[in-house]
Amino acid sequence: MDNTQLFQGIEILRDLSVREFFMFFVYLSLIFAVKSGIQWLLKLIFRSENFKERTFPIIEDVLNWVAFYSAILLFLFYFSKEQWLFTPFYTTEGVEISIFLIVVAVMIVTFASRLVKAFNRHIMPFIYEQFDVDIGLSFTINRLIYYSVMFLALAVSFTTVGLDLTALGVVFSVLGIGIGFGVRNIAANFVSGIIILFERPMEVGEMVEIDKKIGRITKIKLRSTVVETLKDGTLVVPNQYFIEQIVKNRSSAELFARVVVSVVYGSDTQRIEQLLQQAAEKEVQAMEGVPGTPPDVRFIEFRNSAMDFQVEVHVVNVEMKQALESRLRHSIATLFFENDVQLAAIPPVEQ
Repeated sequence: MDNTQLFQGIEILRDLSVREFFMFFVYLSLIFAVKSGIQWLLKLIFRSENFKERTFPIIEDVLNWVAFYSAILLFLFYFSKEQWLFTPFYTTEGVEISIFLIVVAVMIVTFASRLVKAFNRHIMPFIYEQFDVDIGLSFTINRLIYYSVMFLALAVSFTTVGLDLTALGVVFSVLGIGIGFGVRNIAANFVSGIIILFERPMEVGEMVEIDKKIGRITKIKLRSTVVETLKDGTLVVPNQYFIEQIVKNRSSAELFARVVVSVVYGSDTQRIEQLLQQAAEKEVQAMEGVPGTPPDVRFIEFRNSAMDFQVEVHVVNVEMKQALESRLRHSIATLFFENDVQLAAIPPVEQ
């Protein structure tokens, strides 16, 4: 030991010197430097797209594992002769809890987490491909595997450090009664998340409509669901919303570009339909990729001093729907102006 002490005020660390502490971080930096160097060399040597997309992510995960656990093992072996590493600072149920025991418990949890994530990312996709499992069911299975393994890992780590799981369960039960009213919304979202994962009323990859915003579900978590929209960014929707509200699933339904216009009462209804039909046919022909289904123009509603008409065109995706609706409005506005058609002051009712 060096005479220069780093932690003079802490009893169990009083023999740790500045030099030992510094050299430990030097060795630690070397581990991560070697890992980064290997990654750089692999990218330099293997430049094929197949290697970058399929093989390199697996190697990168393995290198991250090796570096992380090498750092922990370095810590344990480097200070293995130090008394403070094994000196118990708490004793429960005959188990003497030390820094070494806590490090082992952390290793169990982190190893389980990394292992199950790697398993779900690199092994399960091949199994799903063999059995033709859809993306929604595969996501549900992955989440169930992850939560099950992590629950077991936490139970083992708690037992390792001497925590009585029975007593811990009683404590959480008592606390649950006390704070249940304060976190009832979180609990409701948690239960709703479990219901969604098991019943699968909607799945990852499906298109849903929420508050007139259409987006694709990208992730279902226990508390919330992530929906990616085209123009409104990412929506983080509480799971309780999907259980209690009416949510339109657009994945299996046909998608339509829909424009509703309201004209003043007394207008020539046949002429209005002809103009709308003309606008729809013009834009369908001008826009690539629109299915060949004829546009549907209908007189849909009488209201006070107004009449509502609707134009529908079959489309294949949300991007086409929004683009075509904009073009239809431009074309309708031009034709109405040229033919002196007056819009009603009352806004149209969306169908």
